[in-house]
Amino acid sequence: METFTQNNFISGTFLDSQYFDPQYLFNQGVYYLKIFFVFITSEQVVSIGKTVLFFIALFFLTVICYVVVRMIEIRKKEHEHLLHEIHEYAHHKAEYEKRLHEQVGGSKNERWGKTLHYLFSQHASDWKLAIIEADSMLESLMDEMGFKGQSLGDKLKSATQENFKQLTTAWEVHTIRNRIAHEGLAFELSQHEAKRVIAMYEQIFRAYGFI
Repeated sequence: METFTQNNFISGTFLDSQYFDPQYLFNQGVYYLKIFFVFITSEQVVSIGKTVLFFIALFFLTVICYVVVRMIEIRKKEHEHLLHEIHEYAHHKAEYEKRLHEQVGGSKNERWGKTLHYLFSQHASDWKLAIIEADSMLESLMDEMGFKGQSLGDKLKSATQENFKQLTTAWEVHTIRNRIAHEGLAFELSQHEAKRVIAMYEQIFRAYGFI
């Protein structure tokens, strides 16, 4: 009897509860979904949503404008810096070439004037002759300084950094001269590079008053 009462209680009060009724649960879900839909589509919520979206869009628009302005400023500064560098390079190059032209007729060493004439020629082959002539002058300088050897390479090998302070520079330019002699037409030399090499020879010659 007691068992029947307990089973009847469970069957009538708990298991038969509406919360276990799929139809009831479905209807309740639909009901609350409708309420939620009505809520989010109400004028007040839509107005608030539009306001929030407006400020979000305004924020990102501000960020985009800031980034664009900064990029323009950076590009402008880079352009100005590049123009300044180009102007400085052109100025120094013009000054150097002017000085070299003035030395063509004013150097105490006539061979140096010949070297510069080759250097400022419009023919690429003459640029190589300028280096060959300058290298020959370097050998003459080392002869005057008392270095012994059958070739300029031998004279450089007999020199040290103590008795010939421009030794490292001399080896560098002499190596380029040897490449010109050994590789011939296969060795490509721009006028800009030729001027750089001749400037190194000039550094050596002026250090010893040779020009």
